[in-house]
Amino acid sequence: MKQRIRVVGIVKKEGGVFLLKKRTGREMGPVFWELPTGKIKFGEQPEEAMTRMVFEELGVQIEKIKLKDVVSFLAFESSSQMANLAIVYEIEFSEKGKIKLGNRYSEYKYFRGDEFSKVRFEDATNIILGLENEKVIGASYGNYREVANGAVVYVDGGSRGNPGPAGIGYYILGERGEVLEKGGEFIGFATSRVAEYYALKKGIEKAIELGLRSVRFVGDNLMMINQMNGIYKVKNNDLLPIYSDIKELLSTNNFDAVSFEHVKRELNYHADREVNLAIDRHFDEDAV
Repeated sequence: MKQRIRVVGIVKKEGGVFLLKKRTGREMGPVFWELPTGKIKFGEQPEEAMTRMVFEELGVQIEKIKLKDVVSFLAFESSSQMANLAIVYEIEFSEKGKIKLGNRYSEYKYFRGDEFSKVRFEDATNIILGLENEKVIGASYGNYREVANGAVVYVDGGSRGNPGPAGIGYYILGERGEVLEKGGEFIGFATSRVAEYYALKKGIEKAIELGLRSVRFVGDNLMMINQMNGIYKVKNNDLLPIYSDIKELLSTNNFDAVSFEHVKRELNYHADREVNLAIDRHFDEDAV
């Protein structure tokens, strides 16, 4: 599977997020907005690529830059899937320069969160802004993009001791942000990586039970998310049986659209809470 790697910048000012309108190249083509996004040239470090892209396309220097996250996802290109990796930075523009757009963009604007639903975003921007705001945003358009307006299943697994007493948790939101279901289970003595995969399996089973069609499965274990996106292979013998079960669940149930997305641990606190509650319940029951 091919992989596309991009750097993406988040610029905030007075409650708004800086977005750029892409030139369509066609008079009647669809209009998309995106966060400042650029390729990494051979020999460049990601931070250097971000700095160069901002200067080349916007004509300004970066005053401050800080790594925020790494987001991986699959998107459709023609009839095949493309693995995407977005290296996300928080950046601030230098106040000394004035923005002068290059050939790639025709307009820029600081958008507030309540304005997001009025415009179309590129895939990476759609996902990153959704994770940034802890909710689903943007209009639905096309097969892959349906997932951006679908349900969200947060999953987490944990082990006290690694290996040790382990549990899983899930927290499911509907397309309007309403809580559909939440819960957790004690799974016995296991490693944290095994618990993470059992949590994902349970999240998929719950999505099927609820009849969800377009789903974002979100977790804070980057390795698992990258493996589900086909960026890395699953080689561990303890994970292969669970991974096979997950792939079978996905292949035998006709979801309209599915994505696997990574968030930082602090943005997965609902599912993490269910993990700890499940482990605590187990020991409380044993004490009775």
